[in-house]
Amino acid sequence: MMVTVIDYGVGNLRSVTKALEFIGCQVTLTSDPDKVSQASKLVLPGVGAFGAGMANLRQLGLVEAICDAVRRGVPLLGICLGLQLLFDESEEMGSHEGLKLVRGKVVRFPERGDICVPHMGWNALRINKPEPLFKGVPDGAMVYFVHSYFPVPDDTSVVAATTEHGVEFVSAISIDNIFGTQFHPEKSSKIGLQILRNFVEL
Repeated sequence: MMVTVIDYGVGNLRSVTKALEFIGCQVTLTSDPDKVSQASKLVLPGVGAFGAGMANLRQLGLVEAICDAVRRGVPLLGICLGLQLLFDESEEMGSHEGLKLVRGKVVRFPERGDICVPHMGWNALRINKPEPLFKGVPDGAMVYFVHSYFPVPDDTSVVAATTEHGVEFVSAISIDNIFGTQFHPEKSSKIGLQILRNFVEL
């Protein structure tokens, strides 16, 4: 199983790469637009700020390469910041345009005394619909989160799972060949490895 992990100068690339290798994948870690546009499966991981992430993608010439691959039908998995970048825009530290592969915006958890921000630690998935990504994953499975922002899709039919943290938020999406998790499957033990395995077997 060949998987291309997109290196755009953000954190968490090593743990994602190691998890994919652990489940038997041959992993190419690259910032080369040609390799990205020609990939058979793409993973867009990330930890950090939305605006900086998009600036790096543009500077490296990766925006069009990612969009070209998706238009060709290449399966793409966005993880954490990588999920958020798939959307139209984010309100993190101002207003920033995203990859615009999924309609909607990224918002911050509300400032309330009963909500800890960032949301950090293990929490349960509420699986909304049968998805290949969640084969063998039970409803209520615990996965690992580290984030202060989450996506709000325009079309609720793309929502694959939600999670409760003071408010109910979108924790996974699926639309055609585009998949995304707000949680970190590479840090979510056996459940996370199963989700990664499901993706690479698509």
